[in-house]
Amino acid sequence: MPERRSKATERRGGHPSSPRAAASADGGKAARLRQLRRQAERSVPGRLFLATLRIRIPRHIWNGPFSSAHPGVRLEVLNRGDLRPGVSISDYWISGLPGGVWASEIAGFPDVVKVDSLAEVGDGCLYRITYRDPPVVSLYRRLELPLQFPLRVQGGFITWEVAARYAEFQEILGHARAADPALSIVSIRRRPLRSHLPLLTASQQELLNQAMAAGYFAVPRGITLTALARKLQRSKSSISEALALIEQKLFETALRPPTAPV
Repeated sequence: MPERRSKATERRGGHPSSPRAAASADGGKAARLRQLRRQAERSVPGRLFLATLRIRIPRHIWNGPFSSAHPGVRLEVLNRGDLRPGVSISDYWISGLPGGVWASEIAGFPDVVKVDSLAEVGDGCLYRITYRDPPVVSLYRRLELPLQFPLRVQGGFITWEVAARYAEFQEILGHARAADPALSIVSIRRRPLRSHLPLLTASQQELLNQAMAAGYFAVPRGITLTALARKLQRSKSSISEALALIEQKLFETALRPPTAPV
């Protein structure tokens, strides 16, 4: 006896459990969800995107070819400061003992200006490296966004954490894709902007950058408070008070309970 088919099934022109029909329905649903998500993202320009990108470093940036040549070596960029126009200075932790073992090799790259070996820490060493700015520095400066540290490098790839509004995030993503079309987005989430970033004033941000560039936050410390005040032509007490306020804001932000993902 032939199977009965419901009128609803006949109107659809197929069996209700047809794999092709189910796949088509799932595909349509996924497309509608993607469209709704894009519309929602564009409708909240103040929403903060927190994303982790894994990007292959271009060959003209020293830590790309260096880490590719030593895939087992781990690098962490701990900070960055402006030394002079077009030149940055950063403290790096790089695995491998004895201390300073990588200094001469790193100094041989054309975009590296100077390398100082600071101290052995754990199974690696701290280095202070002066280098010519990669293009991403000018991008972040134009967008007025803080770089998120530490940045982790290994085997020619950098793990890059981005915290930006939607439009800025898209611009950073475009820059990253131009450098590495095969980049991968490791994670992404969204939250209100006000819950994440410390509210440093422009003068506080400038002082923080100057103190970092001078080595005040290095381990071991590269400059005393007295010498830093003399370098910046300010009183020791004013520098001390200003840095204490900056540290308080940064600690308060770091210890603030995270908000639920949105």
